[in-house]
Amino acid sequence: METNIIKGKISGVLEAILEHTNFELHDELTAKDVDGWDSLSHMMIITKIEEEFNIRFKLRDLNKLKNLGSLVSVIQTKI
Repeated sequence: METNIIKGKISGVLEAILEHTNFELHDELTAKDVDGWDSLSHMMIITKIEEEFNIRFKLRDLNKLKNLGSLVSVIQTKI
């Protein structure tokens, strides 16, 4: 799946969970860069991404997640 399609779906998940669009998607984006992205919303985001892409993250996958770019890379390896 193309990176732009993956990022579009991730953007939709972020907007739905965080209930705002006050962020700009780029590969270096982290939770610290987005208002309202805390530990609870992080778990909700991960769960929704798993549902959206019909994948399951393993603990080692989650440990690789440093920013949006790494999330996209992990998703690409799973689909």
